[in-house]
Amino acid sequence: MTTLKAGDKAPNFSGTDQDGKTHKLADYAGKKLVVFFYPKASTPGCTAEACDLRDNFHRFQANNYELLGVSADSAKAQVKFKEKYELPFPLIADEDKSVINAFGVWGPKKFMGKEYDGIHRTTFVIDEKGIIEEVIEKVKTKEHASQILK
Repeated sequence: MTTLKAGDKAPNFSGTDQDGKTHKLADYAGKKLVVFFYPKASTPGCTAEACDLRDNFHRFQANNYELLGVSADSAKAQVKFKEKYELPFPLIADEDKSVINAFGVWGPKKFMGKEYDGIHRTTFVIDEKGIIEEVIEKVKTKEHASQILK
């Protein structure tokens, strides 16, 4: 799906979170950034993934990581998701798919025999200089923190 790989420069994205605050790649210079794309807020897999990251948030902070979730949901849906599960990181409401397309995670998917276009659950680990360290395409929703913090 995505053509981005380890060693590539991360896309210079700009997206707005659940509270209307803009997040850009440059805002995270000097920190490691985990950008995780998920198909839909408040669905079982996405909830398991976000809650696993939440439960390990202190480990990310201890290792100088910032986390940023991205889906095509509305800001209202992201607020609900963030509040219901007490998520300690921002969620980008990428309704125009500008961040999603910049990272190349939108495309054909199959679910229950149907084909449709959607977000491929993918995580990008970006270093302090804006270079992609790792692309995780086989996300284990219940153990995602361990996949990132090896």
